[in-house]
Amino acid sequence: MNNKIEHGELFSDLMIKEIKDKFYHVDIDPISNKRRLFFDNSGGAFRLKAASHSFKKLDDLPDCPEHNNGTAKWLMDKQKEGYKSIETILNSHSGSIVTSLTASMVMFDMVRAVMENIPGGNVVTTMLEHPSAYDAMVSYAQKTGKELRVAKTNPLTGGVDVDEIVKLIDQDTCLLTFMYASNISGALLDAEQIVAQARKIKPSLYIVADAVQHAPHGIIDVSKVPVDGINFAPYKFFGPRGFGVGYVSERLSKVSHDKLIAKPYDYWQLGSPAPGHFAAITEVFNYVCWIGKQYISSTDNRTVFVEGMNRIKLHERALMHAMLEGTSNVQGIRHMEGVHAYLDCKDLTQKDFIMAIGFDNLDDKQAVEMYEAAGVITFERLLSSPYSSRMLESFGLKGSVRVSPIHCHSIEDIEAFLKITKKLCSKYPDLKPD
Repeated sequence: MNNKIEHGELFSDLMIKEIKDKFYHVDIDPISNKRRLFFDNSGGAFRLKAASHSFKKLDDLPDCPEHNNGTAKWLMDKQKEGYKSIETILNSHSGSIVTSLTASMVMFDMVRAVMENIPGGNVVTTMLEHPSAYDAMVSYAQKTGKELRVAKTNPLTGGVDVDEIVKLIDQDTCLLTFMYASNISGALLDAEQIVAQARKIKPSLYIVADAVQHAPHGIIDVSKVPVDGINFAPYKFFGPRGFGVGYVSERLSKVSHDKLIAKPYDYWQLGSPAPGHFAAITEVFNYVCWIGKQYISSTDNRTVFVEGMNRIKLHERALMHAMLEGTSNVQGIRHMEGVHAYLDCKDLTQKDFIMAIGFDNLDDKQAVEMYEAAGVITFERLLSSPYSSRMLESFGLKGSVRVSPIHCHSIEDIEAFLKITKKLCSKYPDLKPD
């Protein structure tokens, strides 16, 4: 299928109804029991019911999956199935899977292993990175005495240009880290070209990518983009919290790292993983495949999964286009007076569905509060936040309202958001329900 359709392609009304029914709390706040639009899926994400059910079912069992009784063996089978699901999601055919409490911990582990063991006088990252990658690079560069080089962002696209990264790499560079997509602008970095161009300069360069924000929106393929390490957060990909997942290439898997002495040299888990987490990931994988099977017939799991992710991306792109350009029922953000789409990438194929907006008559914190009063959950990105200041300053922004819907939403949800946004643009916004 053509996943480059400029303005995307919506799911059918029936499909959206089925999708919403597979998740918890899509339209209703479970605490207030009121209707709401949860447009903060970059900070959290909706929970897939099947993933939550599987996690609880397995987590309730007292058995140890590494023992030999029947239920323990069943748990181990579920764990192995989860590993296979992760490998298929990433399209990895060698190397090792890394797990921890969070994706940030996985990132620190990977960065540390390279920094402490691979020769080289400098390391390269970007100004756009999440603190889990940026802070890891800063910390271990200081500890190992390596020079930290930081690529500038592009304030027009909201991303980082390939050339800005590559020009910092030389024969003395031992590690490059970059993120697949910005958690502020949604801009996609050209991962394939970054890796290809960097390795032209130094073929042996170690490269680690942060896919936490991108994982629920698009394809990850470590066979096509051969990084040495990558991480994602299952809780942002419809699964439970308390679990971080990564992959390390065959050569990185053999680099010295913390491990139990009795385990193989390329094993990166410490202690006993919880089988429930792996069962939940399998349910997320099965869900994406369910979407894929609505469109194609194939016996290859990776092919069906890729189709499902592409359909998610197309639906989100169509919603994003509607949010920017409007529909027959309401103006889009690009055409409203008093509100601005920052870092507005005209080519929506180069962007995940994360929007940064701002108002003429409201500061960002006020806007977020007023959105919530109107039943919309967004998030403010402020210079005062250590999680935002570095990126915002690089873009020349004082702040923004981050709006991050997801494929569970409908065109009607976007229209409702736009009508509320229109009210916020006025000098005296009336936020009474229509």
